[in-house]
Amino acid sequence: MAEAASGEVERPVESRLASRPFSAFERMVAWRYLRSRRKEAFISVIAGFSFIGIMLGVATLIIVMAVMNGFRTELISRILGINGHMIVQPIDGPLDNYAALAEKFSAVPGVTMAIPLVEGQTLASGPGGAGTGALVRGIRAEDLTKMKMVSDHIKEGDLVGFAAGNGVAIGARMAEALGIRAGQQITLVAPEGDVTPLGVNPRVKSYPVSAVFEIGMSEYDASIIYMPLEESQLYFNAEGIVQSIELFVSDPDRIDDLRESVEAAAGRQIYITDWRQRNRTFFSALEVERNVMFMILTLIVLVAALNIISGLIMLVKDKGSDIAILRTMGASSGAIMRIFFMTGAAIGTVGTFAGVLLGVIVCLNVESIRQFFSWISGTTLFNPELYFLSQLPADMNAGETVSVIVMALLLSFLATIFPAWRASRLDPVQALRYE
Repeated sequence: MAEAASGEVERPVESRLASRPFSAFERMVAWRYLRSRRKEAFISVIAGFSFIGIMLGVATLIIVMAVMNGFRTELISRILGINGHMIVQPIDGPLDNYAALAEKFSAVPGVTMAIPLVEGQTLASGPGGAGTGALVRGIRAEDLTKMKMVSDHIKEGDLVGFAAGNGVAIGARMAEALGIRAGQQITLVAPEGDVTPLGVNPRVKSYPVSAVFEIGMSEYDASIIYMPLEESQLYFNAEGIVQSIELFVSDPDRIDDLRESVEAAAGRQIYITDWRQRNRTFFSALEVERNVMFMILTLIVLVAALNIISGLIMLVKDKGSDIAILRTMGASSGAIMRIFFMTGAAIGTVGTFAGVLLGVIVCLNVESIRQFFSWISGTTLFNPELYFLSQLPADMNAGETVSVIVMALLLSFLATIFPAWRASRLDPVQALRYE
């Protein structure tokens, strides 16, 4: 009677629940549509493939981006651990006051080390007669000890003979190729040797191998020979001079801030190049490849999102009578739209976070997985000779991972809008015609 007096009729419970956006009633109906039934097996299969597609797409994106970040990080750390961040070369004459200049450069704030160098190309051969090209780098013993990328990765021997001035240090891959172990002799042949009446004779000299180092970057391990500075000056006819002074700085990304200070400390005309200029093409190629891979792999997630559209459209068609009943009970068009939106969005959301979990697990165990598949296939996956590094690196970036998650969720949510809107536009009479 109270209801009649007030002029209002109490609505059904379902209608009152559905009137609140994303109410328990709407979530219950959306969950029922997600559950597999015998007559809806085909729709459930499409939903399952959509889930798997989004999961694999997100996982693949995370893994590929992490591996490419790992490549860049490892390559930069190894390149900058061996080569100077800033290379100083003379313009106004030979660099004969290198010792004094190295001390001045070391005193510049931000410079951690200054290393005078003599470099030259040679042919290296071992006891068995095998030969390979090599880059000989003449360096002071105290400077080589400070280069932790080398001194902390001695595989055989030690730097005692090098410090005494009568031994060299070679890379592990060069030692393997030439069949040389620490303590044996390596023969170096330089094209520019002694001048005779008959012309220039190549200079041939043998040195004991004091140490074998393994940096982990195949290009360096297979080609670099470190020689005591004074011996290299004699060997390359450069007595009393060096070709360049390499500077190592505390922050390689802010190398430009040190240019003026280094030029002022030099007190003479010098030409400066930095690590970015020397490796610009290489790192630019890595950046382009990384961006292209991101765009290509995003298509996997897009295809999976399109599967959500097709699955929901078929679900709307199959649930025409249910839509009619819900509308008759008082469910609004907005409630119908939210029900089907939650149905599709649940697939995308669960698939996205399952992909993140899978990607993180793979990234944390990427090297073990590589070794497992190498063992299964009987081949060498990720050959160090081709990819420079001896191990497969993976470095997950939090910002990139978040961007992948946001992109996948956005595509999944957008994919559900049209089927959900189409379901909300059906009136009870039209919905019954689907049956």
